[in-house]
Amino acid sequence: MSSDISNLRKFVSPEIIFGAGARNSVANYAKNFGARKVLVVSDPGVAEAGWLQEVCDLLEAADIDYVCFTDVSPNPRTSEVMQGAQFYQEHHCNVIVAIGGGSPMDCAKGIGIVSANGRHILDYEGIDTIHLPIPPLIFIPTTAGTSADVSQFAIISDPVDQVKISIVSKAVVPDVALIDPETTVTMDPFLSACTGVDAMVHAIEAFVSTGAGPLTDMHALDAIRLINENLTALVNDPSDIRLREQVMLGSMKAGLAFSNAILGAVHAMSHSLGGYLDLPHGLCNAMLLEHVIDFNYKEAEDRFKVIAESLAIDTRGMSSVQVQKALIGRVTTLKQEVGLTQRLAESGVSLTDIPTLSEKALHDPCILTNPRKSNQRDVEAVYEEAL
Repeated sequence: MSSDISNLRKFVSPEIIFGAGARNSVANYAKNFGARKVLVVSDPGVAEAGWLQEVCDLLEAADIDYVCFTDVSPNPRTSEVMQGAQFYQEHHCNVIVAIGGGSPMDCAKGIGIVSANGRHILDYEGIDTIHLPIPPLIFIPTTAGTSADVSQFAIISDPVDQVKISIVSKAVVPDVALIDPETTVTMDPFLSACTGVDAMVHAIEAFVSTGAGPLTDMHALDAIRLINENLTALVNDPSDIRLREQVMLGSMKAGLAFSNAILGAVHAMSHSLGGYLDLPHGLCNAMLLEHVIDFNYKEAEDRFKVIAESLAIDTRGMSSVQVQKALIGRVTTLKQEVGLTQRLAESGVSLTDIPTLSEKALHDPCILTNPRKSNQRDVEAVYEEAL
């Protein structure tokens, strides 16, 4: 019998309710967790779209006391997490509901960590640094991409050091994810494109990650297929609920894959970039994706071939170099179809920023599972390609 522990695979996931109307279960779950008072975390955009009010109405109808915290930026900041944790404690809350995209959900995770463990949120950077269980988390995503609703990641921006920190722990896997495609109809096409490409990157990176395994592979490949088949059509017809559901399903599967297999250099470099310039995360990923594939290709040729096939590329009779070219071509075309054609220079990155960005990317936990080991010069070269 093999005693090699590295053959074992662990897979963590929240309880998931998927489908139109899933959000309506929020009060039932809050009750199940013995909610005395719920902290509802959201942001101004989600409040304006009407989803926050809907959640509050559902809690009110069930006689559940709640308070709302909406001081959340598009890339949630350390100060907002600390403020939210103080607000949570002042109001004697004992359950957290987050409604929104990755930002309110990541901020809610941060609030949960600090309210249970004390100390500053920056103290929990890295892997498995949380020792006390956090309050129950009920998440309702309103975007199809970040997958914070199913993952063991919390990404927080540190504006002082101009970097995004990653907190990776099963303590931040939500207890319940109410994944309702109806909530994504208020996303504009740009946000739909950004979050959809983010989900595609999650799936690709999870499949070639050194932490990949049979439990994550099936989700990653299905996510690649679903997003490839539906994202362009969705960006062209944002009101189609069937397309919304397919992309949301793809996003959820990508989240289950990367939460357990971890990610790679696209995300390490993207976190560095997003923290430095406060850009949309999906856009950062989009600008880097084909350049990182190019860099990693030789280390994971067989896996990239399977990705190409999941992107509907007929690889029969192709040499490895031809597969590489076709894969990069398809990824680039998908980005063009959904309107994400910006390059780093257009987004304000200059050549002199690259050493700083690269140094920060090398400290990101996501770089650890990238299929090709990289030093600072390697990372700099990839950023330069993307300029």
